[in-house]
Amino acid sequence: MQLYNTLSAEERAELIDQAGKQRLTLSFYAYAKIEDPKKFRDDLFVAWNALDALGRIYVAHEGINAQMNVPAENIEAFRETLEVYDFMKGIRLNVAVEQDDHAFLKLTIKVRHKIVADGLNDDTFDVTNKGVHLKAKEFNEILEDPNTIVVDFRNHYESEVGHFKGAITPDVETFRESLPIINEQLQDHKDDKNLVMYCTGGIRCEKASAYFKHQGFKNVFQLEGGIINYAKQIEEEGLESKFIGKNFVFDNRLGERITDDIVSQCHQCGKPCDNHTNCANDGCHLLFIQCDDCKAAMENCCSSECQEITHLPWDEQLKLRKGKQVGNKVFRKGKSESLKFKHSGELSDTALATAKTNDIRQK
Repeated sequence: MQLYNTLSAEERAELIDQAGKQRLTLSFYAYAKIEDPKKFRDDLFVAWNALDALGRIYVAHEGINAQMNVPAENIEAFRETLEVYDFMKGIRLNVAVEQDDHAFLKLTIKVRHKIVADGLNDDTFDVTNKGVHLKAKEFNEILEDPNTIVVDFRNHYESEVGHFKGAITPDVETFRESLPIINEQLQDHKDDKNLVMYCTGGIRCEKASAYFKHQGFKNVFQLEGGIINYAKQIEEEGLESKFIGKNFVFDNRLGERITDDIVSQCHQCGKPCDNHTNCANDGCHLLFIQCDDCKAAMENCCSSECQEITHLPWDEQLKLRKGKQVGNKVFRKGKSESLKFKHSGELSDTALATAKTNDIRQK
């Protein structure tokens, strides 16, 4: 019984291209009590591998968090594999605004301590006691209320390329950092303000809204289905988008355009740009924003130092990388001194330019 990938990303991409079949990029999550996450993980791998479903999935005792890419012809069979479990009957699948058959090239299912790393160790905290869910129309309406405070519970590199107008956008690199920061910042508004929150697909807000209710906030709301579902609803219902720019996503697309507004700059030259990329130096792999001109001049590198390293023989590059841990450092702010136009924290709601195409650059 196969329980892990046997193909490389390159081999998988070739098979997808040869098949020539439409694939759907989607995400979903569910909080539930899972007694045996390892068995749950293995059962899912067997079922999904048979359907040629790919993606990055985390399972834990507290539930499941999944971002996936599934053949369109297998979508109903895929849903059936979910609804075998009572806690996933009728689950909402957040289908991506923009599709890419190569969004994921492996099926990776990992057992984790939690499906969202929150840094909390409070046994009295009930994650199911969450805030009021708001659909797009309701969300737009509550944003107009002067008693509303809206908070972006994503990370700095996500909010930089797109966010809701007027939102608090914490200068954080992880979700766990944002909880105490926002809690301290809003201590005086537990009773008199609407605390409205959003994230990419809703999972971080499920936990954040429950956390802030636990902290004594009276009026807690969250965007149902996150930015992904919001984008779908405003298009279907002809609503104004209060979100400006691009929605960062954690797959090979690195973003999907919600509006034509470009609200960020190339980190190297300052031109309006919202295309994330990873530094071509595998010993760095820093995530940053780079325009096409700088991409060509810098050969997809974040600095001249990294560019020089990519020109070295491969064995020399490996020697330089030996003993170094990259990991989540790819998201660190200001890691490269060459990045002069990085913005985080307080962000502008003003568009710097208008996107000419809906092209999403690959990693």
